[in-house]
Amino acid sequence: MSASSDPPVRAEVTGGLGRLILNRPAAINALTAEMVGILRRTLAGWSETDRVRAVLISGAGPRGLCAGGDLRAMHADAVSGGTGSLDFWADEYRLNAELAEYPKPVVAFMDGLVMGGGIGVSAHASLRVVTERSRLAMPEVGIGFHPDVGGSWLLARAPGELGTHLALTGGTIGAADAVAAGLADVFVPSARLDELAAALETGDAAEVVAAFAASPPPGDLAGARAWIDDCYAGDDVTAIVGRLASSPAPGAQAAAKEITTKSPTSLVVTLRSLRSAAGMPDLRQALDQEYRLSAALLRLPDLAEGIRAQIIDKDRRPRWQPSTLAEVSPAVVDACFTPR
Repeated sequence: MSASSDPPVRAEVTGGLGRLILNRPAAINALTAEMVGILRRTLAGWSETDRVRAVLISGAGPRGLCAGGDLRAMHADAVSGGTGSLDFWADEYRLNAELAEYPKPVVAFMDGLVMGGGIGVSAHASLRVVTERSRLAMPEVGIGFHPDVGGSWLLARAPGELGTHLALTGGTIGAADAVAAGLADVFVPSARLDELAAALETGDAAEVVAAFAASPPPGDLAGARAWIDDCYAGDDVTAIVGRLASSPAPGAQAAAKEITTKSPTSLVVTLRSLRSAAGMPDLRQALDQEYRLSAALLRLPDLAEGIRAQIIDKDRRPRWQPSTLAEVSPAVVDACFTPR
């Protein structure tokens, strides 16, 4: 079989292990509607057979598990008024919920780049493995969007205000910080992933993963908890940026500068989404809210502009509308959260 005819997701069963390998390495395994469909159908089938005792999700190629969704397709919908993204999100969010509720152990190798939709296909798994190469991020506020795929649920449940920090800066974290933020469970050196996968074919998933666990290289978040928890408290993005900017901690001042480059509308929507998700009883309710937000933001100007600046023209100079937090309309934000 030639590379061009390879399926975008490889589904294999070896021993008692069902393997789902995202297989678009040239695109860092970015998710398409076809891939989401294959994942959902395969997981549904495997849930019904005794042959599969556990599932392993990984990515082909050396660059990462998954770089997220197809932003060019999203941009085309945002510009044209298309609805393809709405269908994609509905299916993708169902997949996120199904992974979280799966009746068998699901192991995710969060190796390399894991962003946006990549978080969605891995951070809801029951056993989440990071390596020294792991780079996790929910960078959506930088493209006029919001942390979706259950990101509001996950980040709202991170210790203290770590999730708020990650959501509003869109920052990238490594293995230790991913574990500290509750987005991953164990660190395994990347050189041992093949050995771990082989052991999962015959052993109990939780016991096997625990046997391979090691100590990750030190991270940054644990030492920053004091200023993060202090600065990110509350429901007002402007107040948060003010506290960060006036903090003596260099990391806080850097965070303030980073946040001010993001979409003001997205920042306000994202903070409210996290605070709301914190009080929800389950992931599905958070995903329902995220779908409303995604549909609303698709029709606001910042999503098309943010993707244009990052992906299409690559000038990295988005012109947000409105351009400041003070100009964000409470009525526009309220409308994003209103059930249709």
